[in-house]
Amino acid sequence: MIQEILAYLTLAIAVVFLVRKFFFKKKKTDNNCGDDCNCQ
Repeated sequence: MIQEILAYLTLAIAVVFLVRKFFFKKKKTDNNCGDDCNCQ
C-alpha cells in the first residue's frame, strides 16, 4: 500500500518536472546583455 503511494508520488513529481521543463520555459530578460553574446 505505502509502496504504491510512493511510486505514484514519484511518478507525479517526475511528470510535473518534465512538464515544467519543456512547456513552461522562462524567457531571460537580461538588460546587461550586449549585441555579440548568445543570450537566449
